This record gives sequence, structure tokens and C-alpha cells, in this order.
Amino acid sequence: QAQLVESGGGLVQAGDSLRLSCAASGRTFSSYVVAWFRQAPGKEREFVAAIRGIDSKEYYADSVKGRFTISRDNAKNTLSLQMNSLKPEDTAVYYCASSGSFAFVIRDPSGYYYWGQGTQVTVSS
Repeated sequence: QAQLVESGGGLVQAGDSLRLSCAASGRTFSSYVVAWFRQAPGKEREFVAAIRGIDSKEYYADSVKGRFTISRDNAKNTLSLQMNSLKPEDTAVYYCASSGSFAFVIRDPSGYYYWGQGTQVTVSS
């Protein structure tokens, strides 16, 4: 059974940076599309970023493009999200997720089979 565990969340001020990590066990997700989603209170879970297994091509939501960077370390079976220039509207629970696809990136949560428990990111103004 695959397990994903996020870490690195916290409380920061606007303009600060945070780095989230996601450690996978029970499944080698280096070959698959893996992604970060987030969910703010009262809102639906939304796509943040994804990286393909086949060529490590990166995809971003418009709201985070240029500020966030997704990366993966296949040797360690980990996924990271570097978040710079954080804004109060980035406040949410952040989840990592793994799909069953090597190359097809889906920006909807329904396309992902494995999820972590989430880590809270709070950005104060």
C-alpha cells in the first residue's frame, strides 16, 4: 500500500518562503505524474503544480507560476514544492498526490489515486 507523507508547512509572513516535502513509501512514484494540490477553508481542492515521470516536465497553476517550483528526487522517492513570495491567498492545506499516468497530466483531483494527509500553510499579511 502506497503512503505519501507531507512535511514542511507552517506559519509565515507574506513575502516569505517555505519548502514542502512529500516522502513516498510502498510505491516508487518516479515513473508517474505526481502533483501538489491545495485546499483552503470552504473551497474546493485545487491544482498547484505537477511533474511528469517520463521527462520531468513541470506544470503550474497560473496563480503560482513564477513563485513556486516543483521538483522530485527519484533516488529518495521524494517530491518537493519550493514556495517563494508567499501571499495570504496561498493559505491552505497542501497535499501531494500520485497518479497512475506516466505522462498525462490531469489538473483535477479525480485523476490521482494516492494522497498524503496534508500539511497546513498559513501566510499572514
